[in-house]
Amino acid sequence: MENIAIIKKYFELSPEQEKQFEALKDLYKDWNAKINVISRKNMDKLYEQHVLHSLGIAKVIDFLPGSKIMDVGTGGGFPGIPLAIMFPETEFHLVDSIGKKIKVVEAVADDLGLKNVKTFHSRVEKIQDKYDFIVSRAVTKMPDFVKWVRGKIKKESRHQMKNGILYLKGGDLHEELKHYQNAQEFPLKDFFAEDFFDTKKVIYLPLKYKA
Repeated sequence: MENIAIIKKYFELSPEQEKQFEALKDLYKDWNAKINVISRKNMDKLYEQHVLHSLGIAKVIDFLPGSKIMDVGTGGGFPGIPLAIMFPETEFHLVDSIGKKIKVVEAVADDLGLKNVKTFHSRVEKIQDKYDFIVSRAVTKMPDFVKWVRGKIKKESRHQMKNGILYLKGGDLHEELKHYQNAQEFPLKDFFAEDFFDTKKVIYLPLKYKA
């Protein structure tokens, strides 16, 4: 039976974080029975294929306290919920255009006591705020994603990496990224030993501020 040992293998957790990660399994099992946000066959691999995958971003960057992150097309709350647990002093805005998915995310965040999560039932183009980073899990091709989030990046960079996109994606991305000379690929197999991560990557794309 899968448990949070796979998370503890790669991350130091506080007792509070441990408790929150442990609670995810039952919360998603209960909600998934009502509203299908994770494919049924993937529920047995929740910690590896959803939680740890989301935390691939935490292997690439440490979000600073007070920074603001938007998760676009969050679905059932990935990567936003695991990242919000990992970085409790960072503000996360989880956005999805499908209301029933946001309902699940709100309930999970409430049950976990996550004070650093806000949810928005909206298309990302309608979000007016500006963020240090925008995260997502393969909701569309990078050129389309860049169009969606243009103008939503803060001017001042506080992290070692310049503000921009951190995108979880798999496979050969040569064609998709050919117009982005400054994009960087971080293979997740460099951080995690499980076979699932062999072709998975975090794509980092710095974005210029636009007023």
